[in-house]
Amino acid sequence: MSDRRPRATWRRRAEPPPGSSPPPPSEMPGAMRPDGVRSGGARSSVVQSTLYRDGHRVSSPATLAETFRQLREHPDGMAWIGLQHPTEEELHSLAAEFDLHELAVEDAMEAHQRPKLERYGDTLFVVLRAARYLDAPEEVEFGELHVFVGPDFLITVRHGAAPDLSAVRHRMEENPDLLALGPEAVLYAILDAVVDGYAPVVAGVQNDIDEIETEVFGGDPAVSRRIYELSREMVEFQRATRPLVGMLHALMAGFAKYGTDEELQRYLRDVADHVTHTSERVDGFRQALADILTVNATLVTQQQNAEMRALAEAGFEQNEEIKKISSWAAILFAPTLVGTIYGMNFDHMPELHWAGGYPFAILLMAVVCTSLYVIFKRRDWL
Repeated sequence: MSDRRPRATWRRRAEPPPGSSPPPPSEMPGAMRPDGVRSGGARSSVVQSTLYRDGHRVSSPATLAETFRQLREHPDGMAWIGLQHPTEEELHSLAAEFDLHELAVEDAMEAHQRPKLERYGDTLFVVLRAARYLDAPEEVEFGELHVFVGPDFLITVRHGAAPDLSAVRHRMEENPDLLALGPEAVLYAILDAVVDGYAPVVAGVQNDIDEIETEVFGGDPAVSRRIYELSREMVEFQRATRPLVGMLHALMAGFAKYGTDEELQRYLRDVADHVTHTSERVDGFRQALADILTVNATLVTQQQNAEMRALAEAGFEQNEEIKKISSWAAILFAPTLVGTIYGMNFDHMPELHWAGGYPFAILLMAVVCTSLYVIFKRRDWL
């Protein structure tokens, strides 16, 4: 990919017809007025467009049309074009100028692509998933970056806030020798920035897992939701990091074929080592969260069993008390019933004028109460 060939042999240019003058910059695709608004009235998605020669900035055209024109005038230069949420018009303009494959352009228009590396002739198309840790909500935010790498151009298309490529541009401009190696060097710097951005995320997630472990054994009822949400983020994180291992190994496998500079080879190997380490950490996080979720489920089950046991014991004790109260109520009801019958004021009643009526009533009350007491006692109600 580092072999440079005449531009006309690898790219179809949007050249004006012979004998005609090119349209003014304000009427060309991607044209943008000084206020940052394109000729159609919509705001441009071009973050920055810069031309470099021998590792040094030559110019920063205000429009894509001006970038195309200057790049034609300086075939030995390199264009670095950064876009964020571009329109179809802008991407089609870039596709026509740099002969980008329609499938890659279609992918760049849509976010939610998986990380991948595809080669279309002399153009390399790379999809990366960047991540950053947000301290306030304690969650991981993911962004998507599409990169087109050609012999003398590099186009970045961002979907989301991450990654911030201004630091990458500044770093490369401070190292002209590295920037002079061409678009491959810029691709390395972008890969390095994306992978370095994973480190704070790993640290933040590790801290979250430590807090979750404390909450689990502290009996916090809301910890299950936090475990689930963090587990979902780790699934996304794993989808962002795991494909990078294979992508970087594919790049390293093409070192000899595409004549990659030895310095870049060392840099890419270092990035590959960091990606492998991060991917292993993410795998460890997923396993740790799965184990924590299992432990939490076990602790919740034990707590529920203890509560059910306590509730059952309380119900048993309450039942025993009810049986005692019911037994004494029945015992006390017996003399009340006898006394009530004997207290009825009627002339014609059995035993009304019987001299032994009162002793008989007392004896009847005692016999009934004693019988009930013996029965309840045998049944362990008393």
